[in-house]
Amino acid sequence: MGWLGKLVGGLVGYLLTRGPFGVLVGLVIGHLFDRGAAGRAGAIDAVAVRVIFFRSTFAVMGHVAKADGRVSERDIAAAREIFRQFRLGEADTRAAIGFFSSGKLGDFDRDAVLTELRTACAGRRDLLAMFLEIQMRAALMGDGMQGPTRTTLLAIAQALGCNALEFAHLETVLRLQGFGGGYAGGRGQRGGAGPHAAGGANALAEAYEILGVPRTASDAEVKRAYRRQMSQNHPDKLVARGLPESLLEVAKQKTQSIQAAWERIRESRGLR
Repeated sequence: MGWLGKLVGGLVGYLLTRGPFGVLVGLVIGHLFDRGAAGRAGAIDAVAVRVIFFRSTFAVMGHVAKADGRVSERDIAAAREIFRQFRLGEADTRAAIGFFSSGKLGDFDRDAVLTELRTACAGRRDLLAMFLEIQMRAALMGDGMQGPTRTTLLAIAQALGCNALEFAHLETVLRLQGFGGGYAGGRGQRGGAGPHAAGGANALAEAYEILGVPRTASDAEVKRAYRRQMSQNHPDKLVARGLPESLLEVAKQKTQSIQAAWERIRESRGLR
């Protein structure tokens, strides 16, 4: 009877929201009920991770948007653009808006949310890095990463185990990809994101920055960096580890950028 809780939970979730996210939440609750009834314990599975990741992503996004005291029209436009990029369905968009709004409240417990997320991800640094990247993208597309917003993002990064050097590298890469100009009816990310969007020496410098290696790195070191980044950010692997499929577009964009960086460096060095 290990399926009974899932069946009941899924039906209840659907009746409450009439959408796929409600079914997903219901299935998780039912699954946890089944596990408890059977006396089993263990790590939270990928389905539960997806629910927690989705909820945390948009709640913390709302919290970051409110960090400077108010949520501006640019912040709202950035959030809407992210909903569009993630191709959320109607029900999931409603859920995301609800979570975003909850993050703006004065009693929002950021520490508790991040602790739950980190526990759910069980040390999967790739998922936590993707979460942080989404928050930084939203901030850069909104009012930017200065003042209280930067302080808040740094605190989030620290809570997720990301050091200042990693934070600075991620910010640099995002700015190189065109984030940082705000979002206003189409701006916010440079068309054709990646090092091929620019030309000459600047494009090559961007490529090395994206792969996280200096120009002086050997061919073998560059290849290792490329393979490592592709492995860590492969969309299928991230989904298997708990990244919600609705957030898959971010992973795809990142791997495209890594691939473009590798192609630029490979061509400049005459590598096969």
